[in-house]
Amino acid sequence: MTPRPAELEDLLRHLGPQVLGVLVRRGDDFAAAEDAVQEAMVEAFRRWPEGLPDEPRAWLVTVASRKYLDIVRSEVARRRREERFHDEPEPGATEQADDTLLLLFLSCHPALSPASAVALTLRAVGGLTTRQVAEAYLVPEATMAQRISRAKRTISGERLTQPGDLRTVLHVLYLIFNEGYGGEVDLAAEAIRLTRQLAAGSDEPEVQGLLALMLLHHARRASRRTPAGELVPLAEQDRSLWDTALIAEGVDLLQLALARDRLGEYQAQAAIAALHADARSAEETDWTQVLEWYDELTRLTDSPVVALNRAVAVGEADGPLAGLRALAAVDPGVPRHAAVAAYLHERAGDLVEARDLYAVAARAATSAAERDHLTRQAARLHAAGT
Repeated sequence: MTPRPAELEDLLRHLGPQVLGVLVRRGDDFAAAEDAVQEAMVEAFRRWPEGLPDEPRAWLVTVASRKYLDIVRSEVARRRREERFHDEPEPGATEQADDTLLLLFLSCHPALSPASAVALTLRAVGGLTTRQVAEAYLVPEATMAQRISRAKRTISGERLTQPGDLRTVLHVLYLIFNEGYGGEVDLAAEAIRLTRQLAAGSDEPEVQGLLALMLLHHARRASRRTPAGELVPLAEQDRSLWDTALIAEGVDLLQLALARDRLGEYQAQAAIAALHADARSAEETDWTQVLEWYDELTRLTDSPVVALNRAVAVGEADGPLAGLRALAAVDPGVPRHAAVAAYLHERAGDLVEARDLYAVAARAATSAAERDHLTRQAARLHAAGT
C-alpha cells in the first residue's frame, strides 16, 4: 500500500504517541525517547511513501529503539547505559499495549507549569509538531521549542510506573480546549479527542463530566461569532446552528456520570451547560436550576470566576439588584467583573453606569473580539442618549 502524504501524516500523528509510550514504559528517559521517536518518524516519512510495512507501529518501535540507543551511546554515561540497553528490544506484546494514557499523565506532571504541560501534551500525546503548537498559541517556534525542551528536562528520569494526578490531567485538557482554534490546529477538537481517549480508559465520573462539558460547549461553536468574526452573546445566538448530536452525546455522558453519585466540578459545569442547551430560547432558560447548580459548584470550588458567573445567574433568577448584591462579594480584580457589572446595571435600568462600565470592561478585555463587543455595548448606550 502506498499512502498519500496526508494519510501518512495522520498515521504517524496517531502512532507517534503510542510508540513514545512504549519506550517510556520500558524505562527509557522521556527526553531522549521523544527525540528518538521524532527521528524514527522522519525516517518513516522518507521510507513509507514507497510502501507501508506490515506492522507500522512495530516498525516505528524498532527504529525508535535503535535511535534511542544511538542517543544514549553519545552521552557521558555511555558504559553504564550501554549495559542496560545492550540488546535491542524485540517487537512483542508490549508494542501492542496502548500506553498513550499513561503518557498523558506523564506529560501533565504536577512539576510542570500549566503552559509547559499543555505544550508537552500537544507535542508528545497529540502528535503535533512544534511549529503547529507554536502557531496555535501565537508564539515563535523557537520559543515553543524552548518551552517543550524545558518541560522534557523537568520530567527527565520520571517513570511510567503508575497513573499520575488525574486532576492535573483534566485541568490541562480543559486549558487546551479553552484555547479553541489557532493556526492549522483546532485545539478544541484536539482536547476532545484526547479526553475521549482518557474516558475510554477510565471509570472516573469527572472524566465523563469533562468530556460532556466540552461537547456541550463545542456544540454551540457555530453560533458564537458572526461571519465578520464578532462575538455573539449566548442570549443572542442562533440556536438552530447548535449541533444537536453533540448535545445529545454530552447529555448522555453527563447522566452516566451523575448516576455514579460522585459529583465533581466538571460535572456541575456540564449540568449548567446542559440546561442552556436544553432551552429552546434564552427566555426559556431555567435559571433557578442554573443557580442551584452554581451553588453546588461553589461548594466544590472557591473559584472567583465561579462566583462571578453565579452573580449573573442570581441576576437572571432573582433580578438584577440581587445579582449586583451577589457581585459585591466578588473580587473586582476578577477578569470580566466590569462587564458583568455593566450588564446587571443595564438590566436594573442604570444605563449611565452601565455605559461607563462597558467602556471600562472594553479597556480591560484580553482579546480584540471581546474588546470590540464591549465597545459596541458602550456605544449603543451612548447613542441611546445616556
